[in-house]
Amino acid sequence: MSRAIHATSARHKSDEPSCSIGQAANRQVVNAEALSRLLTLDLGELRQQWRGLYKTQAPRHFSRELLVRAVAYRMQELARGGLRPEPQRQLLRIARHFTEIGAAKTIRTRPELKPGTRLMREWQGRTYDVLVLDDGFSWQGTRYRSLSAIARQITGTAWSGPLFFGLKPNRATRRRSSPVLGPGDAAMAGRNAAS
Repeated sequence: MSRAIHATSARHKSDEPSCSIGQAANRQVVNAEALSRLLTLDLGELRQQWRGLYKTQAPRHFSRELLVRAVAYRMQELARGGLRPEPQRQLLRIARHFTEIGAAKTIRTRPELKPGTRLMREWQGRTYDVLVLDDGFSWQGTRYRSLSAIARQITGTAWSGPLFFGLKPNRATRRRSSPVLGPGDAAMAGRNAAS
């Protein structure tokens, strides 16, 4: 157990004023004990923690449960770092769309492909190898912005790139098919339909 949390717990048990949980987060000390302690705080104490972590007043309409989650998230964010760049960009796009239109638009996200990943697909007896880059894809020494452009080049027709490379399931394969009936099952099925 870290000294900061241990010292905080000892002072709290002896009814002396303890440092705020937010101060512990700022010192890079966030563990299960500090997070679980949030559950014991009342609404006023949670608003105080919010104020210390976010440097603003907590919204009045936030429930206690939402405050606990937001304070816990902020503590961990300060201690361990925030979101990676791609989710930040997605959230900024959603926020921009919301401020322009007044409604949130569902933005479809692509599967997370890390740069350096190789996608391979066999098509008509030939194997195709595509390299994932930071800003697109590379195939046969040429950069492409989308997998669909590569799939179009390979097949000569319009294809969904994620579908072509197996990153997205085909709708037809997701549908349930009828069960295959065995030799004795056909007679049974006919009897059940008649009754």
